[in-house]
Amino acid sequence: MDSFLSGAAQIFTLATLIYMLAGSIAGIVAAAIPGFTVTMAIVLTLPLTFTMEPLQGIAVMLSVYVGGYTGGLISAALLGIPGTPSSVATTFDAFPMARRGEPGRALSLGVWASFFGTIISTLVLIVAAPPLAMFAVKLGPWEYFSLIVFALTIVASLVGDSVIRGMLAGLIGLAISTVGTDPIMGRPRFDFGIEMLQTGLPFLVVLIGIFAISQLTSEVEDAKSVRSGNPLVTGAIDFQTWKVMKEVLLRPVNLIRSSIVGVLIGALPGAGGSIANLVAYDQAKRNSKDPDSFGKGNPDGVVASEAGNSATAGGGLIPLIGLGIPGSAVDAILMASLMVHGISVGPRLIMDHADLVYGMFIAMAVASLMMLLVSVLSMRLFLRVAEVPKWLIVPVVMVCCVVGSFALNNRVTDLYLLGFIGVAGYTLRALGYSLAPLVLGVILGPIAETNLRRALMTDADPSLFFTRPISLIFLIAAVLSIAWAIRSHLKHRKTSGRSTDAPAS
Repeated sequence: MDSFLSGAAQIFTLATLIYMLAGSIAGIVAAAIPGFTVTMAIVLTLPLTFTMEPLQGIAVMLSVYVGGYTGGLISAALLGIPGTPSSVATTFDAFPMARRGEPGRALSLGVWASFFGTIISTLVLIVAAPPLAMFAVKLGPWEYFSLIVFALTIVASLVGDSVIRGMLAGLIGLAISTVGTDPIMGRPRFDFGIEMLQTGLPFLVVLIGIFAISQLTSEVEDAKSVRSGNPLVTGAIDFQTWKVMKEVLLRPVNLIRSSIVGVLIGALPGAGGSIANLVAYDQAKRNSKDPDSFGKGNPDGVVASEAGNSATAGGGLIPLIGLGIPGSAVDAILMASLMVHGISVGPRLIMDHADLVYGMFIAMAVASLMMLLVSVLSMRLFLRVAEVPKWLIVPVVMVCCVVGSFALNNRVTDLYLLGFIGVAGYTLRALGYSLAPLVLGVILGPIAETNLRRALMTDADPSLFFTRPISLIFLIAAVLSIAWAIRSHLKHRKTSGRSTDAPAS
């Protein structure tokens, strides 16, 4: 109790609270700009915390972290462009919802789902950090590969109207992930002698090109609409934050399930919000009584994605606090910050610095409250974006995309790639291909390849994928997932056939 009170006393000082508020605003704004990631915002914050007390500095970075996971939903909902990789699934339903005249509801659903997801992950972090950390550390490359195989079955939920086109898009994504330097041996491959391909295709450039450039190009297809000054969203904008809070709470199963998915994936080193939001979305769709409404503005899709990605913030801290192993790039930066202050991070962190650990738990809860406060107060400001005419908003967002892509590696060649991938994304969209499986392939491809090769280099016996219990469970789950997808597809075809055959009334 003394440690808890000591941690609380350090957090609830005026200076710390003001710094945390500034961190929340910075995280939301940075993540709302396509190309600027939460990791980038944390890195920029790190030098500013060197002069602070250890817990104060960590609390500020946690505020940026929590705010960043929420900020990504703003551009995802209003523009159809995921601000960060962790908000890819948010675009599937939040953007159609905004387009049909409910941008306020889409944003509010995401903000409340993020808030409750962070709170749930914080509670899990407090109760179950040591046992979950021990579980996560027992996973080897066999289990990680099997987990990614299971995650790849999500493609079945994202294929859109055509299964074949969706699967082809997923394969294109996997192929893109193999371009560049070999992740294990460092050998060049599939670069065709082109210098700009030798370092591979940066994931964020692919993400921005596929979603942002293709979407913005689609917006200006109708020259008459652009000249007339039509905004992206037409009609009156409804804004009922508290009513939407009840709407989120009336989906307790989806909210808790998605948050648990986020915590578990966040606790696995190397995984993170970019996978958690897609897995949570997939599970919400599979367990829905109306899966066909997903992708058309279903509120369950928004809640699942945002609760899932926000819960990874608490999940990622589990291996860091329990074992001293960072679960993501952001956690590695938090770990570096503690080490700068002379604090050794490892299994003894809880015992040696209990006040610091309890302070981090309190900071997570306070940061989520600040995120909620900032989001609710600034919601009307962000909704103004929906009222800006297309002739103004499209070029401004395009410039943000270009700047964000260049800032990633400071390479002009990335801008050429951005243009090429944007044209390719626009073409695929026009041909009726679902772009989500492509992005999923780009995200999961390198993780699957790296763990498969590590497993086979450790032991060439492939039967280990089936004899290690946790790996086998993931593979069985993948088979069941595929069987479920086939059954649902056949059922949908049968229902569609009956609808077509039924006489018009």
